[in-house]
Order: sequence, then structure tokens, then C-alpha cells
Amino acid sequence: MPHLDWQKSTFSGDQANCIELAASTTGIHIRESDDPEVIITTAPAELAALIAAIRNGQFDG
Repeated sequence: MPHLDWQKSTFSGDQANCIELAASTTGIHIRESDDPEVIITTAPAELAALIAAIRNGQFDG
């Protein structure tokens, strides 16, 4: 995998447990900062659909 420039939300501040994202020509890569070796990759449209579902409350219990 090429070098990735990982970014986290500014809302995370200095917290250690954050979700980090990086973009490349193969997709959007996602990892958790406390386990950076585990990376999942998805397409931009699929990530956008997940974010929209979260914002719309589709996963609220």
C-alpha cells in the first residue's frame, strides 16, 4: 500500500481512540488510531451513504 496521509476529525482533539481516514487512488481507507495496522477500504460513494445513514439516525437504538 502506498504512503497514506491519515486525517482525523478536529472534534477528536488529542484523544487516542479516533477514527482516521486517508484517500488514495484505490479508495477511502479507514482505521482506528489505537489499532493502526487494521485498515478497511471502501469507495467514496459507500462511505458517503454510511455517513448519511448515521446522520439520519438509521442506527439509533
